[in-house]
Amino acid sequence: MRAIGIPRFGTPDVLTVVDRPLPRPGPGEIRVKVTAAAVNPSDLALRAGLFAAFLTDVPAPYTPGMDAAGTVDAAGPGSRFTAGETVMAFVDPLRPEGGAQAEYVVVPDAHATGLPAELGPQAAAALPMNGLTAHQALNLLGLSAGATVAVTGATGALGGYVVQLAVHRGLRVIAGAAPEDHALLRELEAMPVGRTAESYLEAVPEGVDALIDAAAVGQPLLPVIRPEGDYVQCRPGPVDLVPGTTLHRLNVTACPDKAAVLAELAALAAKGVLTPRVADRLTPDRAAQAHRRLEAGGLRGRQLIVF
Repeated sequence: MRAIGIPRFGTPDVLTVVDRPLPRPGPGEIRVKVTAAAVNPSDLALRAGLFAAFLTDVPAPYTPGMDAAGTVDAAGPGSRFTAGETVMAFVDPLRPEGGAQAEYVVVPDAHATGLPAELGPQAAAALPMNGLTAHQALNLLGLSAGATVAVTGATGALGGYVVQLAVHRGLRVIAGAAPEDHALLRELEAMPVGRTAESYLEAVPEGVDALIDAAAVGQPLLPVIRPEGDYVQCRPGPVDLVPGTTLHRLNVTACPDKAAVLAELAALAAKGVLTPRVADRLTPDRAAQAHRRLEAGGLRGRQLIVF
């Protein structure tokens, strides 16, 4: 079967299409014939070698991708799924079998959910990893309805889901962006402000209850957090927090009960509470182009590798 391959770490030019063995589902697993798999920043990190320490026992070529959606092709013993069901799944790209960007992937039932009729697999492919991360960020905070949360990168995939989930939970959302993106933020029901700490504090002089830093702005925006508030760090990096501020670090692979959260996310997307955004659809041989475009920035949605 075809899959995106990383034969060695490097620039997007190292990406190629490889032939991998057709995987077989074991007990409690399903094999998914992939319709589409999203391209995420984590794929750029994998390709560049930033996860090399986790791959010492995994032979190259590595296959990226954490998001897959498609049709169940085969179900292992004891699986709750049957062949022909449409599903979306979270896939761990650091395992020996590789990630989601392949014609077929095997995943445990615990990492998958069936799709409502209103949610097609191409839209669903843009949801699992970023949706799980957004859900984890808000669950770590445990804010009550009416609390104020600031979100960076709200026009991107992760930030957009954070905003919509926060609004759905009754939170007040402040989001920084360039002026040309303020209309989009209003559509997402966030209050748009500029990107500086001063802009946030003009809107919320008392400071926000929490900052979810999807764009990894870091230190310059920490002053917007009120005393005893919370900071959610979405990408690793040094930060010097004011005493009393609580730091939360995200790790989507550690998100508990993935199947239940994925089912919740799919239901919310089917109702229009969450809006998966697809920036482009690309064939596997154009994976390098997808990486270059993502590195350049400015995308308003996820690119999909379609099989």
